Amino acid sequence: MVTTNPVDSGSQRDLRMRAAVMAPRAPLPQRQRRLKGGTTGFMVVMHVLATVALLPRFWSWQGIATFAVLYWMTVLGVTLGLHRLVAHRSFEVPSWLEKTLVLMGTLACQSGPIEWIALHRHHHRFSDQPNDHHDAGRGLWWSHSEWMLHEIPALEHKERFAGDLLSSPFYVWLDRWFLLLQIPLGLALYWYGNAADVHGGGLGLVLWAIPLRLVVVYHVTWLVNSATHAFGYRNFNCPDLSRNCWWVALLSFGEGWHNNHHAHPASARHGLRWFELDITWMHIRLLQKLGLTRRVRQARYPG
Repeated sequence: MVTTNPVDSGSQRDLRMRAAVMAPRAPLPQRQRRLKGGTTGFMVVMHVLATVALLPRFWSWQGIATFAVLYWMTVLGVTLGLHRLVAHRSFEVPSWLEKTLVLMGTLACQSGPIEWIALHRHHHRFSDQPNDHHDAGRGLWWSHSEWMLHEIPALEHKERFAGDLLSSPFYVWLDRWFLLLQIPLGLALYWYGNAADVHGGGLGLVLWAIPLRLVVVYHVTWLVNSATHAFGYRNFNCPDLSRNCWWVALLSFGEGWHNNHHAHPASARHGLRWFELDITWMHIRLLQKLGLTRRVRQARYPG
């Protein structure tokens, strides 16, 4: 258990960090100004297909149910698996459960788990400073998604920030082949949609389960990088722009209590006050009751 007070810090390090956060941003270096064709093209295609999924001909109750189940699996895989379990080691679970949660998170198709975790740890180290890859000081759109469409210098430090995962064949394989996870999922749903004569057929189920789900999960995840560094309130006076945003917390299963998280990165619980609903923390509590977790680190809001 971790308990701290929401007090101002007068340390020289915090003062330097605050100065960096508030300083005007220089233009992007020349090498970062060009869009990455592969990433940009993939995002455009996914957004177009997500729009196609919303056409009346592809609507079905089975599609909605498939979307809901996979949304729960994917978001929980990111928040509970990639983020709180692996990136911050806020608690421990058996190896089989960690791999299951990481697989669920990798279904989000937000690069492989090693890259995701390395970039997240890098963000905490340089939050809202000029070398933060989704630096909120460059504006809402940059921190939301534009940053990933350009070269990401932080990836040069991948080994430094995620070296503990590079010795695992499981993580290394997923990091290289994460896109392949969508193929068996798509084939299974295409077969079922046609076999069960679902309205919109197998194609409708695939559109709801993959591009529409991915796009919604993308934007929910990106809101944690953008909206929670711009909107909401602060429980703790961290030397960054992090804020607690209730509507992002609802969509992202508790990740929107971002100021709490930046104040206590190692805490498995992000919603620290009675009204801060943290759905991911509720799942961790369930795992505790089932005897599947140990060494759960939990911060508490004083008062």
